[in-house]
Amino acid sequence: MPRLKLFIPLIVFAILAVLFWRGLSLDSTRMPSALIDKPVPAFELPTLKNENQLVGRDLFKDQVSLLNIWATWCVSCRVEHPYLVKLAQAGVPIYGVNYKDDVIAARKWLQDLHDPYVLSVVDADGRLGIDLGVFGAPETYVVDRAGVIRYKHVGVVDERIWQQTLKPIVDALR
Repeated sequence: MPRLKLFIPLIVFAILAVLFWRGLSLDSTRMPSALIDKPVPAFELPTLKNENQLVGRDLFKDQVSLLNIWATWCVSCRVEHPYLVKLAQAGVPIYGVNYKDDVIAARKWLQDLHDPYVLSVVDADGRLGIDLGVFGAPETYVVDRAGVIRYKHVGVVDERIWQQTLKPIVDALR
C-alpha cells in the first residue's frame, strides 16, 4: 500500500495530461452559443458616427444580416476587415458592435480602412457583448429577418469561412 502512494502523482499527471490534450484539440471556432434561435438581446446604444442617435435591436427586422463584433485593439479584426469591406460592397448588410474601444480611434479606423457597416454601435462598457456571450473579437452572428440569431462564428471571417459556412446559412434564410 505505501508503494501505491508513490504512483498517485503520476496518475494525477496522466489524468491532467489527457484533459489538457482534449482541451487543445477542440475547435475554438465552434463555440456554442446559448443565443442560437433566440432574438438579439435588447439594447439601446449610440451609433459610432452619431453619439446622439440611439438604436436598438429593431435594426435587424426585415433583412438577413451579419452582426460583427470588432475593435481597433483587435489584431484579428484588422485581418478580417478587408474581407468585410468586400462583403459589404457585394451587398451583404453588416452591422458592427464596436466592443470596449476608443470611439475616436474607431472612427479613424473606419475612415482610413473603409466602413463596411450599415452602422456600428458603441458598446463601451461591454454590456451588449456580455448579453451576446462574446468571448472576444472578432465574432460574427447571422441574424434572420425576425431578428433571431441563427449562427455564431468565433474568429476571422475570410473567403473560406464565408463560402463554406456563412453564405449557405445566409442564402437559406433569404
